[in-house]
Amino acid sequence: MPRGMLRRLEKVKRMRVFRAALFFCVLSLPLDAAVDLVLRNGLVYDGTGRPPVQAHVSVHQGEIVAVDRNPVRGRQTLDATGLVVAPGFIDVHTHAENIVYHAKAENFLRMGVTTLVLGNCGSSKLDIGQFFERMSQIGFSPNIASLIGHGTVRNQVMGGSLRRPPAADELKQMRQHITKAMNDGALGMSTGLIYLPGTFAKTDELIALAQTVSAYDGIYVSHMRSEGTNIFKAVDEVCRIGREAQVPVHISHLKLAGRPMWGRHHELLGKLDAARKEGIRLTHDQYAYTASSTSLKQLLPDELMAGGRAAYAQRIKDREQYAKTATWMKTRLKARQRDDYSYAVIAWHKKTPRYNGLNVPQAAQLRYGAATLDHQIALIMEVELNGGASAVFHGMSEADARAFLKHPKTMFASDSSVRAFNQGVPHPRGYGNAGRFLGHYVREQKQLPLGEVIRKLTDLPARTFQLKGRGRIQPGFAGDIVVFDPAKITDHATFKNPHAYTTGFQWVIVNGQIVVEGDRHNGAGPGQIIRRAQ
Repeated sequence: MPRGMLRRLEKVKRMRVFRAALFFCVLSLPLDAAVDLVLRNGLVYDGTGRPPVQAHVSVHQGEIVAVDRNPVRGRQTLDATGLVVAPGFIDVHTHAENIVYHAKAENFLRMGVTTLVLGNCGSSKLDIGQFFERMSQIGFSPNIASLIGHGTVRNQVMGGSLRRPPAADELKQMRQHITKAMNDGALGMSTGLIYLPGTFAKTDELIALAQTVSAYDGIYVSHMRSEGTNIFKAVDEVCRIGREAQVPVHISHLKLAGRPMWGRHHELLGKLDAARKEGIRLTHDQYAYTASSTSLKQLLPDELMAGGRAAYAQRIKDREQYAKTATWMKTRLKARQRDDYSYAVIAWHKKTPRYNGLNVPQAAQLRYGAATLDHQIALIMEVELNGGASAVFHGMSEADARAFLKHPKTMFASDSSVRAFNQGVPHPRGYGNAGRFLGHYVREQKQLPLGEVIRKLTDLPARTFQLKGRGRIQPGFAGDIVVFDPAKITDHATFKNPHAYTTGFQWVIVNGQIVVEGDRHNGAGPGQIIRRAQ
C-alpha cells in the first residue's frame, strides 16, 4: 500500500479513537455539572457546508463538547438568537510575524479570524521552534501556525551568492533546516518565486526540498514565478513539484495580473482542474480585492537588486546601467498595456511619509515638480535607494476574481501582516478581507451562499493545512467560534482610508475564551501554537 495511503488510514484510526475518548469524557461529566460556556439558540453553520441547524453550542476547557437542541447549563451563557454561530476563521496566507510586537492582532480578530498561518511567500522565521517558544512566553490573541520559508533558508545557506544553484553540501544544509522546521511543527514550506532569493531557484532545487517536506506529510505553498503573462508555465512548475515530490501543493493569492491576462479565468481554472484529475492535490487561496500589495521594488528588474541595497546603489550610479533599466521598465509597461505607473500607490515609505497614499505619478510630481514617465522611473529608483516602500497595485479584473472565489478549492486569505492602526496607507485587506467576502460578495452580490463562504474560511483551510481539531463546530474541536449578524457584517476599510475595522461580530471566541465582544477587542490572549499534525 502506498505510504501516503497508510498515513491517511492511521490518521483516520487516531481520530476515531480521539472522538470515542472525548465522547466518553463528555458522558462522564456529573449530571448537574455546568460547562464553561454555552451559546444558546444560534443558527449553527458547522463549517462543512452542510445546512445550518438551530442549536446550543457548549464549550468546556477550551473545547466544544456538545452541539445540541437540548439546553445545557453553563457558567456563562450567551444568547445567540438570530445570530450565526460558525467556526473561527482561518487565514492561511498572512505575513503576521510582527505579532511579536502586536500580540492582540486586532485587525484579524475583529474580522473573525482566530487562526493565522505565518511564513508565506518564502519568508519566515528561520528557527520555527525558537519563534514558537518566544511566542508562548509572550501570550497572544489568535492561534498561530507557520510554514518554513524557502527564501529564508536559501539566504541563510547561500548568503549573497544567489544567482547560482546550490552546491551539493548547500542543498544538504537547506534540507537540514527544513527538516528541523518540520520537526518543530512547521506545516510545510513556502516559496516566493518573484522575490529574491527565490527568483534564482531552479525547479530541481524546489523539488528536492519539497521531497523533504513530503517525508513529513507537509504541504508546498507557492507564490508562483508569474501571476501574469507566464502564469500557465508557473502552474506547470507547481504541478511538477507536486507530482515529483509527491506533496500536496497550494497556490497563494490566485489571480490574473495585468490587462493582457484579464478574462482568461476559464482557461486557468480549467488547467488547475485538469491537474487535479491527474492526481495532483492542489488548492488555492484568494483575497477579496482586485489590487495586490508588495514592495515597490518589484517594478525593478531582479538583476538590479541582486546583492542587496549597497550593490543596487552602485549599479544605478552607472549611466549605462540606469538607461538600460529605464528601457526595461518602459518595455514592461507597454507589454502590460499601461502608459505609466498610476496603478501603483505607495503604501508606506519611512524616509518620506508624505508619499504615503500617493500613486507614483503624484509622488513624482511632489518630488520633482513633474510627472513624466522618466520622472516616475527616477522616483521608483530613489525610493528603493532610500530604504524602499510597500505599495498597492491595481491590476486585476473583477470578473476573474468572482470566478476564482466560486471555485470549490479556493479558500480566502488576507495576505496581510498585523496592522499598526493608522500607520501608513496599506492595503485594506488587512482589516476587511473576511468581512468583505461575507458582506460584499455574499449579502450584497449574492455570489455564494453563506455556508459555502464559511466553509472556505474554516473547514477547507483546516483540512488542507492539517490544523487538527480546528475549522468545525463539532464536539472534540477547539472552541474557536464566531458569532455574527450576517445582515450587519461590514468591511469599512477602503484604499484611501484603510485603517477601519470590520463590524458585525457580536462575539469572537478563541479556545473557549471571549476575545471580541460587540466589535471590541477585550485584550484577552488565549491563542495557542498550532503545530503540524503528527
